[in-house]
Amino acid sequence: MEITKLIEQISQKKSFLCVGLDTDLEKIPKHLLQEEDPIFAFNKAIIDATHPFCVAYKPNIAFYEAYGLQGWNSLERTMAYLNEKYPEIFTIADAKRGDIGNTSTRYAKAFFEALSFDSITIAPYMGKDSVEPFLEFEGKHTILLALTSNEGAFDFQTKEIEGVELYKEVLKVSKTYKNAERLMYVVGATKATYLKEIREIVPESFLLVPGVGAQGGSLQEVCAYGMTKNVGLLVNSSRGILYASTGDDFAEAATKEAQKIQAEMEIQLEKIHN
Repeated sequence: MEITKLIEQISQKKSFLCVGLDTDLEKIPKHLLQEEDPIFAFNKAIIDATHPFCVAYKPNIAFYEAYGLQGWNSLERTMAYLNEKYPEIFTIADAKRGDIGNTSTRYAKAFFEALSFDSITIAPYMGKDSVEPFLEFEGKHTILLALTSNEGAFDFQTKEIEGVELYKEVLKVSKTYKNAERLMYVVGATKATYLKEIREIVPESFLLVPGVGAQGGSLQEVCAYGMTKNVGLLVNSSRGILYASTGDDFAEAATKEAQKIQAEMEIQLEKIHN
């Protein structure tokens, strides 16, 4: 998907919400466990309930790999359903892959071609030759981990190398990669105050921002420091929407939660035009 189509979706829906499909069989409503494919049944209901209020879906691949072949089949069915019924919605494989050369190319083919994702999250630790193979795919996007929201992020990401914090070096160097215009970046919402300096390095790039809601990040802070004239943000919510209810009304509860976040985002979007 071209980035212009994502921007159009944001404008039409007045939302930059990404719903994380971190589907856990231990948390979904018990009655769905009687379904032939409980993961897909849950995902389909969540997608149908929330698609008017979001512009992206982000399956966390670990939640599917954990169930072996059954999980992969559920992921494949979920992507087929999304691409057929809601092709305008941006899809993210939260896979955090990263390897060199032909291995990266195979990962890219798996997610971009076999599963038809629009984008994939990538770990930058192995450098240029681990990232550029993903960037070769036209119309696809590579979302590089820059500054994450977990506590361990401070182990390496903010360490200084010759006076420059490592995450800033990742941002700067990645801009020199071939097809770098296809890059996006992960920046955790709990690191919102860092966004001002991040925007000095990547002023227009889209940022995928997890950590709003359950992890304590503030939507208002993220927007204040990170929003661009084209919005430039995809703010993810997973648990808060998926498990707003574990009863028979789980889909209705997900709708209400997604609509609530969309309404908050609409207020932030209005500030761009004022």
